Amino acid sequence: MSQLTKNPALVDLGQKIREYRLKKSISQEKLALLAGLHRNYIGALERGEKNVSYTTILKILEVLEISFAQLLGIV
Repeated sequence: MSQLTKNPALVDLGQKIREYRLKKSISQEKLALLAGLHRNYIGALERGEKNVSYTTILKILEVLEISFAQLLGIV
């Protein structure tokens, strides 16, 4: 999937997930392990290639120890 065909909202969300993951100094592999996901899936999310489900984002938020509001930058 090229950058031109990616949904900008998904790309933005993925960048924010990556930003918070890096702030916690954890790898994609560790985030995936702690959230019960596959490392490749985390990479695809961060690149804006996957549309994350509600239950999956809750798992990621729990591992990152942040809220939806923090992830979306509204606090």
